Amino acid sequence: MAVIITIMAFSIPTPDGSTPGALRGLAPHLLVYVLSFVMVGIYWVNHHHLLRSAERISGSVMWSNLFLLFWLSLFPIVTAWVGRFPRHALPAASYGLVGLGAGMGLAFVSSWLSYAVYAAVAVLWFIPDRRLARTPRPAWDRAADGDHRGASVAWATRTGGAAVGPANWSHHGP
Repeated sequence: MAVIITIMAFSIPTPDGSTPGALRGLAPHLLVYVLSFVMVGIYWVNHHHLLRSAERISGSVMWSNLFLLFWLSLFPIVTAWVGRFPRHALPAASYGLVGLGAGMGLAFVSSWLSYAVYAAVAVLWFIPDRRLARTPRPAWDRAADGDHRGASVAWATRTGGAAVGPANWSHHGP
């Protein structure tokens, strides 16, 4: 796994200049590298603890370990891809798929370790995104609570005698 981390580090391009401003363009590469380093590092530490505590290694443990290493070996590829295209969906989804595959590989080695990883990811969903908390609700959603500010177009526009807006929409269409 140390080799995987080294390959990820080598995939970070060098800055185009010698000023701090030259590092700005590398921000996506550096951020996804840090995330990948932490993820692979967690697997590495857990892998060492798990195998040190094992009294014997069976063939099924070896195959599940190989399954885990396969998914971890893909981290340098998806890390470089996300670093290059941080705003695109396919690299981001591929990164998640590789993380999921590695988590499933860990499940074959130790179900309790995989449950711990899954729980940690679930706990992250409880942390609210402050950007979403500040986003104002759309006018059509506020209107349902009796707040009609900004919803005048939805309520006042008439087409063929029927008001056009969410209040008159049914489950069968407008």
